[in-house]
Amino acid sequence: MGLFHCPMGSIYRDDDPCIDCGLCEAITKEDKIKATEIIREYLRSHTKTINSVSKKMTICGKGGVGKSTFITLISNVLSELGYSVLVLDTDESNPGLYRMLGLDKEPKPLKNVLRGRSTDDSSPPPEWLLNNEITTSDIPEEFFVEKSNLKFLSIGKIIDPFEGCACSMADVARNFLDKLVLQENERLIVDMEAGVESFGRGVERSVDTVLIIVEPSFESIALAEKISYMADGIGVNKVRAVLNKIPSKDIEVKIQDKLSGLNIKSLGSIYFNLQVNEASFEGHALGESEAKDNVKDIVRSLLNGE
Repeated sequence: MGLFHCPMGSIYRDDDPCIDCGLCEAITKEDKIKATEIIREYLRSHTKTINSVSKKMTICGKGGVGKSTFITLISNVLSELGYSVLVLDTDESNPGLYRMLGLDKEPKPLKNVLRGRSTDDSSPPPEWLLNNEITTSDIPEEFFVEKSNLKFLSIGKIIDPFEGCACSMADVARNFLDKLVLQENERLIVDMEAGVESFGRGVERSVDTVLIIVEPSFESIALAEKISYMADGIGVNKVRAVLNKIPSKDIEVKIQDKLSGLNIKSLGSIYFNLQVNEASFEGHALGESEAKDNVKDIVRSLLNGE
């Protein structure tokens, strides 16, 4: 049947993670729908208890909506409020997030040592990765770059032609997120690739909040509806929208109305800001701006459990 990526992480039929959904052997459209319904029901019934306070947050949306910009702004705001912030880059193509965060280099990618990805050597995975739980203090310094109370990690990038697809990196991200345990003053921000493919792989299973960045476009709003549906299907019931690049109050109200009709709650808006736009274009760190003030209000809502 060719290459197949099991959303449960099973290597073969009847492997330990296999739930006998039949997706790997489904041929007809009806068989595939039946298999995905089994997967959705399993994931929803096995979801971990979700806290009202957002601690593990993934940032999703259409390509170009400003995910990296928002991640930088929310990370800086949380850091200034005294939280220890862990930023995990799972986007295998976008190279510029670390620069926007004001960092001068990228860390060693986690894909080199976690299961599902070829390594530079034949040594076994390090001991800290074999634990059932991983804390931020367990992560060796070579795998993160630090600034103040912010740590940046990266799953890795596809760099060369014929390197293969990103499926194995999705496995890395899912396994890491599942094991990661945060302390009370820690917050995790995850940069997801554009679209919904990560949901198809179940990467977001272990997060408590999905934040959808929505710009003023039909495609962005349509994708927000799809993301909300996919998040519900894997058991994440806290899905919120953040409006970005908003040119006017009138547009803001129209988008909020459309999202409300889709049962997607909006946490707030970031108005179009030329200073932020230029910094993003040039790959510079983001400084003080009205956009940052907008994000402070959004963070306040998140911390209040909205």
